[in-house]
Amino acid sequence: MENKDYIHIETVWNEYYDQLLRFIRKSVTDKATAEDLLQNVFLKMLTNIESLKDSTKIKSWLFQITRNTMVDHFRKAQKEGDIASLPLEEDDEISDDVMDEVESWVAPFINRLPEKYREALILSEIKGMSQKELALHLGISYSAAKTRVHRGRLLLKQKLTECCIFYTDKYGNIMNYESNPNYCKSCNN
Repeated sequence: MENKDYIHIETVWNEYYDQLLRFIRKSVTDKATAEDLLQNVFLKMLTNIESLKDSTKIKSWLFQITRNTMVDHFRKAQKEGDIASLPLEEDDEISDDVMDEVESWVAPFINRLPEKYREALILSEIKGMSQKELALHLGISYSAAKTRVHRGRLLLKQKLTECCIFYTDKYGNIMNYESNPNYCKSCNN
C-alpha cells in the first residue's frame, strides 16, 4: 500500500473516530469495551476498503460496519450470558448525519413519484405524520391513506432498485450501494 493511500485512510479515520465512538457509547456504557469495538471497526475498514465502490458514501459505510460490529458483540454477549455487556435498551437510532445523507439521495426519487404518492410519502415518512393524520389532512379515508402510502413505498422501492444496486448483509441490512450503469447513466445517487 502506498503512503498516499495510508494517509487517506488515516484522514478518514480521524474524521469519523469521534462520531463513531459517540454512536457506540449510546449502547455500550463501558468505555474500554466501546473503544475495543471501535478498533474492530477500524480493522474491518482496513480489510474491506476495496469493497467501497463510491468514496462519497464512506460515512454511511462506516456507520453500517459499526452497527454490524455492535450487533455481533451483543449476540456474543447474549450467547455467553454476559448480562453486563448487553445494552440497557434497544437503540437502533441512526445519527442525524447519516439520516441527512439518506434523505439527500432518497428525496430525488420521491420527487419523481406521481403527486398523490409523493405527498403521502413526504408527509408520512419524512415529516412523521401518522396515517390517520394523513387521512384527515388530505380529506380521504384512513383506508385510502394507508393504500396511498403503501403504493408510494412500492413505487419508491421500484425506482430505487432499478437505479441502484444494493449490497446487503445476511440480515438484509444495506451495507453499500452504487448506481446501476445499465439503467441510470445520469444518476448521481
